[in-house]
Order: sequence, then structure tokens, then C-alpha cells
Amino acid sequence: MEIWKLLFFIPACFALNMTPGPNNLLSMNNARCYGFKSAFVAGLGRIAAFAVMIGLAASGLAVVLYASQTLFLTIKVVGAGYLLWIAFNLWRSEASPISEIDTVQSRLGLAKQEFLLAAGNPKAILIFTAFLPQFVDVTANVNEQFLILGLTFLVLELGAISLYAIFGIYLRQWFTKPKMAKRFNKACASFLALSGANLLISRQ
Repeated sequence: MEIWKLLFFIPACFALNMTPGPNNLLSMNNARCYGFKSAFVAGLGRIAAFAVMIGLAASGLAVVLYASQTLFLTIKVVGAGYLLWIAFNLWRSEASPISEIDTVQSRLGLAKQEFLLAAGNPKAILIFTAFLPQFVDVTANVNEQFLILGLTFLVLELGAISLYAIFGIYLRQWFTKPKMAKRFNKACASFLALSGANLLISRQ
């Protein structure tokens, strides 16, 4: 793959990775509540979901999935419903605990939440079916290029997870008081609910 294409791809891709969204907000909140390590491990669930999507895009199946109104609608409804469910629980919750998570099971639970949130967003499929192919030369080895671009995307996504988690750690000192933490929970819940509603009413 040409180096110049990769040099164009990296900044454009990282801007996409850093775009505020439900998963990045979740990483920030997980770091605020449970620490950087837990938020980073949880983010690996998102990486797993994106890796599957990149694999589908490389094989061409993502195009079929995105073109199917029934499959698109199913994923959209399930994904929006899950977003609204998280928002509902966050809105009702008391001030989130600020403590480190040491158990593997608890971190796997957070990772599962990140995975489902990423997998339930059909707009992510569009990223891999419309954005990545722009940097692929069809006259060369397509699979090799998808592998390089996909791995680059995932590495940059890990960078975005880390940055949002660091920001979440910074927020800890501002939300140690239960009242402030509860307000932050409601603000996050409102954003997630808005994202879920927007996903639900969006057209293919």
C-alpha cells in the first residue's frame, strides 16, 4: 500500500475515531467511575465489534447487510433500544461509585456493554463500507490493503479510547460530590437517549 495514502488516511481516520458518540461517552464515564484500566479493557469490546465489521466489509458482506432494509431496520431498532435502556438505567441511578474494579468478571461486563453498543449501531457499517474503500486501490491486493487500513483504524480507536478515558479520570475530581455525579449521570443519559432516538428515526 502506498505510504502517501496511509498518510492521508491516518488524520482523517483519527478525526473519525475522536468524534463524540455513545461509545466514547461510555469510555469516559467508565474511567470516571472505575478507573483508566477498567475503561481501557472495556473498550476492547468495542474493538472486537469493529474488527468483525471490518472483516465483513473486506468480504463484501457489509454491503449486502447495509443494502437489506430488513436487516438494517432490525439492527437499528435493537441498537436504539439498547441505547435507550442504558440511558434509562443511568438516569435512574444514584451517584456512580468511584472505585477501581479488580475482578475480571466486572471488566468483562463493561466490555460486553461496549461490544453491544458498537455492534448495535448500523451507522458503523457505513463507515467501513464507504470510508475505508476510498483508500483502497482495486488494481492491487484489496485484502492486504483492507488489513492494513483495518488494523490502523483499530490502533487509532485504541488511542481514542485512551484519550476519552484520561478525560474521564480528569472529571473525577469534579464529580466526587453525589449531587454533581448525579447531574453528570443525567446529562450522559440525555445524550445517550438523544443518540438512541436519532438512530431510531434515521433513514437508511
